[in-house]
Amino acid sequence: MGNQAIFSVGQLVKHSLFEYRGVVIDVDPTFMLSEEWYALMAKSQPPKDAPWYHVLVHGAEHETYVAEKNLQACDLEAPIDNPALGLYFKGFESGRYILNKSLTN
Repeated sequence: MGNQAIFSVGQLVKHSLFEYRGVVIDVDPTFMLSEEWYALMAKSQPPKDAPWYHVLVHGAEHETYVAEKNLQACDLEAPIDNPALGLYFKGFESGRYILNKSLTN
């Protein structure tokens, strides 16, 4: 069983190795992709039994899958630029994104 996630959906984060900013759109309690993906993409071999995050990347059109070990809270509370923001969030307030009502229970 994985650890409690440090970051939450709507929170701004920064990748500690690649230094890009982004916003969390989903949290997996542990690594949920394939072994092939891990071998190819997770070069620093972060732990699989800790939380992993789906992150929309600022200034890009894609999302990334990042281990908690490689993320930190972003101290810049400015909105990010990603065309998929509207699919997940209805607004930005006090340094975090507000989830669309249609995505909540």
